[in-house]
Amino acid sequence: MKIENIPKHVAIIPDGNRRWAKKRSRPSFFGHQAGAKAAEKVLDEALKLGIDSLTLWTCSRDNLERRSKAEVNFLYKLFTIYFKKLLRSKEIYDNQIRVRILGRWQDYVPVGLRKVLEQLEMDTKNFKQHNLTFLMAYNGTEEMVETVKKIIKENEAKIDEKKIKANLWTKDLPPVDLVIRTGGEPHWSVGFMMWDCANAQFYFTEKLWPDFDGKEFRMAIEDYNRRGRRLGA
Repeated sequence: MKIENIPKHVAIIPDGNRRWAKKRSRPSFFGHQAGAKAAEKVLDEALKLGIDSLTLWTCSRDNLERRSKAEVNFLYKLFTIYFKKLLRSKEIYDNQIRVRILGRWQDYVPVGLRKVLEQLEMDTKNFKQHNLTFLMAYNGTEEMVETVKKIIKENEAKIDEKKIKANLWTKDLPPVDLVIRTGGEPHWSVGFMMWDCANAQFYFTEKLWPDFDGKEFRMAIEDYNRRGRRLGA
């Protein structure tokens, strides 16, 4: 199918790593590892399709605070491996992809991972062809609360849509056109990018995240392509 209506900004809630591992009688670590490989496939397909901005929710604050220390430490090691790969990735530099990591990650991640993430952001900060954003230790409700606090601190008399957007963590990103949620549970989590998703389309799939590959991602884009967007009209 020829895709004529490509969404400019796609945001993904990748759910199902632990359930995928449980179905195979394997520990949760196995699912997270498979999920990281799925992310690589999706990133490759998004680039082939010419998606301008891709946002991937890697973990919430609850993931880091409520799960076992062993599981969280494994996630940090996994993140370190894959973000180091991005740091060395020829595709990132050839395609001028700006990488951002948004959320409370600096309050949680170990020093080694923090240095990798900071270096990745620094090395790509001037790139303008594509946006690749990872939400880490992210909570959408917290993002809005912090936005309101910043505006109050500035003592602004006029508050409008532009002012709110300018104070969001995602202030430099365009509105989200399509939200993809894997894992078969069609719900919204902790206000995920609530301001940016005001006019977004949603795509829910039963596929658990480790099974969501480039082909599945293209199917989601094709589904978006078939829809007529009215933007509230």
